[in-house]
Amino acid sequence: MNFGAITIKDIAKELGISASAVSKALKDSHEISEKTKKLVLECAQKHNYQPNPMARSLKQGKSKSLGVVIPTIDNNFFSQVIDGIESVAYSKGYNIIMTQTHELYDLELSNVEHLAMRSIDGLLISLSIETENIDHLKRLHNMGLPIVFFDRVSNEIETHKVIADNYKGAYDATTHLIRSGYRKIAHITSAVNISITAERLKGYCAALEENGLPVNDKYIKYCPQGGKAITEIETALTDLLNMQDKPDAIFTATDRTTTTIIGLLHKLKIKIPQDIALLGFTNTQMAYVLNPSLSQVYQPGFEMGKKATGMLINLIESRKPATEFETVVFPTQLFTRESTKSLL
Repeated sequence: MNFGAITIKDIAKELGISASAVSKALKDSHEISEKTKKLVLECAQKHNYQPNPMARSLKQGKSKSLGVVIPTIDNNFFSQVIDGIESVAYSKGYNIIMTQTHELYDLELSNVEHLAMRSIDGLLISLSIETENIDHLKRLHNMGLPIVFFDRVSNEIETHKVIADNYKGAYDATTHLIRSGYRKIAHITSAVNISITAERLKGYCAALEENGLPVNDKYIKYCPQGGKAITEIETALTDLLNMQDKPDAIFTATDRTTTTIIGLLHKLKIKIPQDIALLGFTNTQMAYVLNPSLSQVYQPGFEMGKKATGMLINLIESRKPATEFETVVFPTQLFTRESTKSLL
């Protein structure tokens, strides 16, 4: 015996029988006597034998593995999505191979290629901020790899997509600020090219226009790296605070931006909401214990992860190629707290 993982061949050699007989005994085949089955099981238990899932998948033509590509795990929303993905995948007998892009296109390219080489059965992906060209995904999709997008999606591939109602979430948030008496509402958002930026910006603008307020481009600040670099959030906030007609409220469009702005305002000794109100997309479960408690737009990350994984597994296990695809839109929730206390 060696010190590596014991194999069927090792058990066969120790017992003086064929590897085929060992394999059949482990599967409780009627072809093998009860005496031999008992010897094989005792030997397997003694040496802590574990079946080789990769070898088994090669025979079955399936790896029972799903590739997952996310921008970053250091984000409450994506952490909750991963929990949802795992809850479905493991219950269906699939393993997860998770990678992070850290918002870099080149790393997304490398991660997707690596996952494809690992013979995954399907791919779940939320695009990085830098990703504008998705040829790497089109190639794999055209080769037959099932792909499902979630959160940050592309319409260049016809497949299932799972998103939150970003438009409605932003619309509701901005409307709440207006109804609370705020009139000069700034918007700090992410990179221009990603899907969630456009959807949330549209909701913000629509709420202003429907309430007779102008859309002031000077109040809209983009963070090209999605706030990965705190300096870009600092720059956006400083620009707003230095305006002659500075805003009385800020609506932030991402989890990272929202929580970073809280810290920066505290550091500058700017009172929330007395000096400036704050409301943002964030899935932090600590929003209600912050000082002041934070108004937030909450996305159902866990449910989104579950749904995306179920849709992917259905694509993988379908006996016929899919011809119809669905974009599932989950509603967001608006929680109003002290950070947007009414001025009226």
